[in-house]
Amino acid sequence: MAPITIRPIPGTVSSATLGIEGRPASVAVNLGGLVSSTFISQSVSVNKDYPNKTMCGRYVSKIDADVERHFSLTKVPFDFSSYNVAPGRNVPVVRQSDGGERELVLMRWGLIPHWAKEERIGYKMINARAETVDSKPAFRQPFKRHRCLIPANGFYEWRKTQSGKIPYYIHLRDEPVMGFAGLSDIWNNPEGERIESCTIITTAANAVIKPLHDRMPLIIAPDDYGVWLTGNVDGASEVLGMPSPVQLEAYPVSTRVNKPQNDDESCIERVA
Repeated sequence: MAPITIRPIPGTVSSATLGIEGRPASVAVNLGGLVSSTFISQSVSVNKDYPNKTMCGRYVSKIDADVERHFSLTKVPFDFSSYNVAPGRNVPVVRQSDGGERELVLMRWGLIPHWAKEERIGYKMINARAETVDSKPAFRQPFKRHRCLIPANGFYEWRKTQSGKIPYYIHLRDEPVMGFAGLSDIWNNPEGERIESCTIITTAANAVIKPLHDRMPLIIAPDDYGVWLTGNVDGASEVLGMPSPVQLEAYPVSTRVNKPQNDDESCIERVA
């Protein structure tokens, strides 16, 4: 295979308030104390040339022994630790190698379809709806051939209040790591560079999430990782339709996370 170049899209600027998949997230909900939560409106780093669409973004990803164990990886070829992952960054992705083993690679977050004319379209493709991945032109081939998992320790959402937006950190109640369902593709730019990129799949919110938003990231149960990565399309479709079995907890954190350049452990520290 020819070498794959992974580089962020140039021209990223200060954050903009975005929602999920074209829908503004304006629900204000009382979230005092520990609550269950979901992947809704967030501030994300956007390309200066990208139109202000509403999508989700921002999560935490730390590659360590927990990730190696959780995803049954044979090796971890690079170090990665980010408490504030934003679209356009190169992020860790788990996929099935040609040799049949699970491997950890870097891909740009924001899928660029192989037929795209411009790479900035990736900012419109940071998410894919589970209900339409098998039919949308950008996702139907990746769904058939290039399914992957996005390792995450947690993610952020912003709660709208009269005094401003309050960021919350959301994580699994009983596990340090989760796997978002993802898709990937390879795009060749006019200079001949091969850029590999990915998207995170979202699904309908469960009963706990519905008071906040109608969408949430598709978190795959570990027992279904094999089917998702290597199964046929019918098996993968069944995984898409399964209700998420996970229990999420959320707590408020500092507004430092509003800026992607703030990327350290203080981003996930609880605040009063």
